[in-house]
Amino acid sequence: MTDMHPAIRVSEIFGPTIQGEGVLIGLPTVFIRTGGCDYRCSWCDSLHAVDNQYRNEWLPMPIDAVWQTVHALSGGRPVMVSLSGGNPAIQPFGPLIERGHRQGYRFALETQGSVVREWFADLDVLILSPKPPSSEMTTSWAAFEACLEAAQEKPQIVLKLVVFDESDYAYAKEVAARYPHLPIYLQPGNHTPPHPGSEDTSVDLDGIMMRMEWLVERVTSDRWFEARVLPQLHVLLWGNKRAV
Repeated sequence: MTDMHPAIRVSEIFGPTIQGEGVLIGLPTVFIRTGGCDYRCSWCDSLHAVDNQYRNEWLPMPIDAVWQTVHALSGGRPVMVSLSGGNPAIQPFGPLIERGHRQGYRFALETQGSVVREWFADLDVLILSPKPPSSEMTTSWAAFEACLEAAQEKPQIVLKLVVFDESDYAYAKEVAARYPHLPIYLQPGNHTPPHPGSEDTSVDLDGIMMRMEWLVERVTSDRWFEARVLPQLHVLLWGNKRAV
């Protein structure tokens, strides 16, 4: 039977591995990383899924092919499937989520909240990650609100922000004040994002841990700010290596 659904532009599918950050940290997960993004953050750590010069590496895959790959990687055992990018909200994931749910799989999506999709309400976890000043991007709060409305409070919704400096920290507090009903996760920024095609996967661990300690001190001194501070566990374990 021919797959009549639109293809998903895929950068890579890998796993099972652990989710390395945020509310699902440590959870066994299969990742679908899509190609393409409407943002271009200054410190992007996934350029191979963002920059147009890698566009020829993003494979348009039918829903059937994507699902067969996920099913094979998971050994047919229902697991969490993480939809990432780039900005995965650009892609037509609705039919894949519906198909996976029929077999007991769960789906989490992380997006900056700039593109709205009706199928957000079908997710199990929606991670909204607005980008702070260090990204050199501007948040559209109208689009962000539209994403929340589309989710209809059906999935678990959390906030996750990268923090590099005091300006980013102030932005995180602003976001928390806007949405006090949503749990917020903070992580220190990665000093050394990978260069696509490079075999150098090393990171500045000392710098990351110094920023982690600074962030913990900032949050614990703000008695009202109940943010959860977590590292990027995959970066601590494997540096900037892909597909882990």
